[in-house]
Amino acid sequence: MTPELACSVDELTQVLAGSAFLQPYGFVVQSCAPGQCTLVVPYAAALERPGGIVSGVAIMGAADVAMWLAIMTRRGTAERWVTTDMKTAFLSSARETDIHCVAQLLKLGKRTAYGSAECRDDGGTLLAHHVISYALVQT
Repeated sequence: MTPELACSVDELTQVLAGSAFLQPYGFVVQSCAPGQCTLVVPYAAALERPGGIVSGVAIMGAADVAMWLAIMTRRGTAERWVTTDMKTAFLSSARETDIHCVAQLLKLGKRTAYGSAECRDDGGTLLAHHVISYALVQT
């Protein structure tokens, strides 16, 4: 049985627009499916570290946000989820390129979520692999 999509690209885009802390990154939702989200970080010189390499902060941030949105594709936008653990392996550096990040839920429970994400450059080179856990905030 295939899970239903709980929100659309437009709804996820609204979440990003309403999250002031994400504005410096310029994240763009490219696509979504149940339990999956593809996010693009448009290249900006402001995201480079000294030496012209796209910062790890931007790459990790893209993976974290893509996973947050992937959870929303299954649970909707009303619940509040927070990162509880993130492990990142940087595999290659990026220069003057957009970053494309695909997050995929591996397990979604009532209060916890577990998944992985991959970030690639415009040419498809794997830049980083991430394993991410989230928890539902009890209100």
